[in-house]
Amino acid sequence: QVRLVESGGDLVQAGGSLRLSCAASGRMFWLNAMGWYRQTPGKQRELVATITPDGSANIADSVKGRFTISRDSNKNMVYLQMNSLKAEDTAVYYCNSAPNPVARYWGQGTQVTVSS
Repeated sequence: QVRLVESGGDLVQAGGSLRLSCAASGRMFWLNAMGWYRQTPGKQRELVATITPDGSANIADSVKGRFTISRDSNKNMVYLQMNSLKAEDTAVYYCNSAPNPVARYWGQGTQVTVSS
C-alpha cells in the first residue's frame, strides 16, 4: 500500500528558506520518478520539481535557481529545498509520482505561506 506524507511547511518571510520532506512507503518509490507539486485555491496543481530513481532532477522555470529536489532512497524520503522564497510560492505542497501523479496517492500536503 502506497502512502505519502508531506511535512515541513511553515509561515516564513519573503527571502527565507524551508525544507519540505515527503515520506514515501510502498513499491512506487523505487520504480517511479517522484515530484513535488503545489496548488493554490482556484488554480491547477503545478509540478515544480521532479527527480528520477537515479537522481536526475528537473526544476520548473518558475522556481529554477531557488528550489532543489533530492531523495534518500535508504530512508524512502524526497526533499524540496526552497530558498529565496517569494509571496507567490505560497501554496499547499504535495509529493506524488511524476510527471503523472496517481490520484489515490495524494496526501494531505503541507502548507507553505510566504509573507511579503
